[in-house]
Amino acid sequence: MTPPPAVPTERDLRLDLFRGIALWLIFLDHIPTNIVSWITIRNYGFSDATEIFIFISGYTAAFVYGKAMTDRGFAIAGARILRRVWQIYVAHIFLFVIYVAEIAYVTATFENPLFAEEMNALDFLKQPDVTIIQALLLKFKPANMDVLPLYIVLLVWFPPILWLLLRNATLALAISAGLYAMAWEFGWNLPSYPSGHWWFNPFAWQLLFVFGAWCALGGADRLANVLRSPVTLWIAIAYLVFAFGIVMTWHFPRWAFVVPRWLTERMYPIDKVNLDVLRFAHFLALAAITVHFVRVDWPGLKSPWFKPAILCGQHSLEIFCLGVFLAFAAHFVMVEIYGGLLMQVVLSVVGVAIMVATAALISWYKKIEGRGGGRPKRSAESDLAGGEA
Repeated sequence: MTPPPAVPTERDLRLDLFRGIALWLIFLDHIPTNIVSWITIRNYGFSDATEIFIFISGYTAAFVYGKAMTDRGFAIAGARILRRVWQIYVAHIFLFVIYVAEIAYVTATFENPLFAEEMNALDFLKQPDVTIIQALLLKFKPANMDVLPLYIVLLVWFPPILWLLLRNATLALAISAGLYAMAWEFGWNLPSYPSGHWWFNPFAWQLLFVFGAWCALGGADRLANVLRSPVTLWIAIAYLVFAFGIVMTWHFPRWAFVVPRWLTERMYPIDKVNLDVLRFAHFLALAAITVHFVRVDWPGLKSPWFKPAILCGQHSLEIFCLGVFLAFAAHFVMVEIYGGLLMQVVLSVVGVAIMVATAALISWYKKIEGRGGGRPKRSAESDLAGGEA
């Protein structure tokens, strides 16, 4: 019988660093017509910060719960995962209430119904009783609130996947890839209210989450030689250059003629809802280059310059929720007060600063709580994944 893969026991600060950066990029991308969002990766390739966030979430979930399932069994680990599902669900509902209250207040105070329409909250203002029920069922989601429901669904079915990953990682990844393929073939998705489907199709996006967990449970070690290969590096670079060239034709349509018709017919649409293969490959190329140059012992991870991003990555649930609230607040200021370039830069910088300050405050509070001898000190992984040290 093949022994189960070794679950990593030491934290990889690269996960926190890039998850924190992803949270900043998501915040900047959520502010409409924000000039600062041009620094985010979505403008220069097929994928964006969402892929980074979901992959790291899968990796972290395996890191947190893999050892628990190995040491204490399926029932205990599964119960801990489902407890975290409940906590994230409560956080989502709390964020929903605060967010729609913010939108409703701004809409009524400034008599501008476009805010509610842009944020997909118009149905809530028209029939709040029905809409609240649909929100509790995760079917109604205002704009920018799609990630947490996706994560909730991915965690709900994670216990059996984690159990299989620990016993036959290849089979688990193959099942995940098969589900992804069937979602494309048969158009599987979950329904939304009042119409349509989920913006992040969980039947498709689960592949990235499971791939992250697979990497955490030995997959990254099995790929180490491939990732260190110069051939892999140059293939990744070539693909990123190709993606960059294609995306530039979106920003400058007069250059579109350089893309052959046969290629456009096979390539488009590059579907975010169902995690298009081109998006997945773009993320893999980014990850391959990152792993090649940023090793686990990279001295820069101890640099104070990266500490703010690492702090945000270690408290991703709170910082993500805060980012959603701040993005709409910035949008409101730009529409109702002043939306010039200077204001866009100021709001972006202030928003990120608030996120960093909040993460630092949470970290400080947990430190003094741990020293007080009351509740047990929780690890810095107690964010979206949950888990205790």
